[in-house]
Amino acid sequence: MLDELVKYEEPLEEEEVLFLVKKELKERKQYYKAFSLLMIMSFVIPFVGAWYRAYDGAPNAFSVPRFFVSAAILLTISGAAVYLTYRVNLRRVQIDIRTRIKTVECAHVVRKLYMPQNDSYFLYLDSKNKLSIQVQANDFHRLDTGDEVNIEFTKNARLYLGYF
Repeated sequence: MLDELVKYEEPLEEEEVLFLVKKELKERKQYYKAFSLLMIMSFVIPFVGAWYRAYDGAPNAFSVPRFFVSAAILLTISGAAVYLTYRVNLRRVQIDIRTRIKTVECAHVVRKLYMPQNDSYFLYLDSKNKLSIQVQANDFHRLDTGDEVNIEFTKNARLYLGYF
């Protein structure tokens, strides 16, 4: 068995590019919804806090400067969190769509596992990118421990595309 796995790059096929475009669109909508919700909460939380201070009898509970400073702090935190999450996840998918390159890695089967609960077949691999893959029954019975399996994943986002 080889100590180092063989990797090479290929251009993405059209259906793989379409898969990435759909995934990017879906995730972009989720980021927009999350940021919208966080933006609303950034204004609701200081308002609720003001009512809580008023209930406790604090003087000047509905302070306008305190409200806007609290809202600005919450907006900054939530905006930074959404932007960093975008940079780590969604931007990589967008780079993969632009470059249209995938990585093919030759991995070896370490263990085979059948799950009777949902009638699914899994192969455990020695890859650093994908530890296990779900395969069809005929591939499960055809492959044995130590056999080579080529797995495909996107270059930047490391999204699993399939095996052969």
